[in-house]
Amino acid sequence: MNSVALSSVHSHAALITALETHPAGIVFSGGQWQSTGAVSSDNNDAVITVYAPALTAWQLEKVSDALTPVATLSGFRLHALSGKFHETVVTGSIKTADVPGLKPLLEKLAESLRVDIVVQAARPSLSAPGLLVMDMDSTIIQIECIDEIAKLAGLGDKVAAVTAKAMRGELAFSESLISRVACLKGVPVSQLAQIRDSIPLMPGVVPLVSVLKDHGWKIAIASGGFTYFADHVKERLGLDAAFSNTLKTDGDVLAGEVTGEIVDAEVKARTVESLASEWQIPMSQTVAMGDGANDLVMMAKAALGVACHAKPLVREKADTTIRFSGLHGMLYLLAD
Repeated sequence: MNSVALSSVHSHAALITALETHPAGIVFSGGQWQSTGAVSSDNNDAVITVYAPALTAWQLEKVSDALTPVATLSGFRLHALSGKFHETVVTGSIKTADVPGLKPLLEKLAESLRVDIVVQAARPSLSAPGLLVMDMDSTIIQIECIDEIAKLAGLGDKVAAVTAKAMRGELAFSESLISRVACLKGVPVSQLAQIRDSIPLMPGVVPLVSVLKDHGWKIAIASGGFTYFADHVKERLGLDAAFSNTLKTDGDVLAGEVTGEIVDAEVKARTVESLASEWQIPMSQTVAMGDGANDLVMMAKAALGVACHAKPLVREKADTTIRFSGLHGMLYLLAD
């Protein structure tokens, strides 16, 4: 291997120049950057992806130094989508006997360097049709709709506390939902429009949907939230399906109950499987994304489970984690 000249390890431009000059890959070894003949194509290797705005060689050095005692990095190259969403994305292959065992180290590295770092044993492909099923509240949108309804009813703190416990996995979701919805009895249905009309979308969701649709993917919502909002988000983003809970009404006010089957963790998981079957998409091409404990079962069902800005328990158990990027970061985790 030949040494790679970097004018400054703290310069983003220097890293890009080095990567573009050596498209097969560069590796940090023996205290310096070197070119590598090619990134390993061994099917038994895992894939490492590192991304952040204005990523530098110094940050990659820190990643390499931390992983060297427990894994073998074959080199980094630019991801095909690097720069498309104003983030530098590098990927390479990594030999390790225990991908899940790297999670605590990756979590520590990501927090200290403020970069997203993912190691995957297998990846769905962007080049073939696939299925993405996403939670809605605090995943596709930046709010918990039930908490917003409760605020209008003057019960915001009470309901939000129960929501937080449910998302951390401290309460059974169905039980917590029934309890929280009961608090909403008597809230005018007209107030729901105030929330619907000002829903803040999560950064990155629009390009995520656009790119996936361009590649023939199907996209659905599986939410423990409510149809009033999920159907609106589905229409707004042009998604293919939405499954959520229906609030029962009593005239022009909420009855404090939900009707029909509650969309809980098990229902979300069944949704991934049933939609994949309906649309003839192999399970190897399925992705589930969410932020709460009630999303873990569907994440386990899908080929790739992505925790997005999630609670610690969810980051620990999910296949991969988006910590700092917008939702479009999921695209970097697909084979290019």
